Amino acid sequence: MIPVTVVGGYLGAGKTTLVNHLLRNANGLRLAVLVNEFGELAIDEDLIEAQDEDVISIAGGCVCCSFGSDLTAALGDMAAMDPPLDHVLIESSGVAIPSSIVNSLVFMPAFRSDGIVILADAETVQKSARDKYMGDTVTRQITDADIILLNKVDLVSKVTLDATRAWLQVQNRAVRIVECTQSTVPPETVLDSFIGRVRTGGAHLEAAHLDMLTLMPTGAVDADDLAAALADEGAGLVRAKGFVTRGDGRKALIQVVGRRFEVTDASDDKADGVVCLGFRDVMSKAALEVLV
Repeated sequence: MIPVTVVGGYLGAGKTTLVNHLLRNANGLRLAVLVNEFGELAIDEDLIEAQDEDVISIAGGCVCCSFGSDLTAALGDMAAMDPPLDHVLIESSGVAIPSSIVNSLVFMPAFRSDGIVILADAETVQKSARDKYMGDTVTRQITDADIILLNKVDLVSKVTLDATRAWLQVQNRAVRIVECTQSTVPPETVLDSFIGRVRTGGAHLEAAHLDMLTLMPTGAVDADDLAAALADEGAGLVRAKGFVTRGDGRKALIQVVGRRFEVTDASDDKADGVVCLGFRDVMSKAALEVLV
């Protein structure tokens, strides 16, 4: 199943900047970006290799596709691509409710939801949420989020930033908040398919407040208990993904995004190891290693 991440956020929050950043740092990942209309998404011109009516071919094997009013048909085309895609990114419009897009994936067996990432403008998000016209939409986007990229933090004071973080956590107590400027975050923060991926070249982008570690189980583990522990607020993780061996010898795939987790069966040839991305000032390597 191809993972699908929905990226949302109100107008001007930085969604297009994030998409261009991910395309520039795809690093061998076959990424498809779906957008309602090409006019809403300004792909950097130097990334474009070719363009026809509905598809833009991006350097490095990525594509950008316009789905108009028929997302299901566009996803069907994506599922048939050869070679297959590694990840699909749907950029919702600034006034869209992301959960409604995720719900449509239930009827698409080739895909699975990899969560909702919302961009929030640190300078304007609280004001937008109070607006009588846009407020309900902004608030709903925030409550839908698994991860919030709190963008443009360089434009506000520490007092304002702290107040905005606290306000966001009141709106959505389960959300993970990652601060950034110019929508620049490690690709692993947004894309499940980047977790644990062997990079084909270029420097790995890191954020000063994020760190990564790999848990190497020394024996059988309870996959469900481990996944729940990694998704717990105290673990301080943004994402985690990897394979473990259950007590009965079967392999399991663990995937964590924000506070949400999923455990599914995996083939026996998978090597054990769980890659974790978390907040440097919260994530304790020693405490996490005890879990395995």
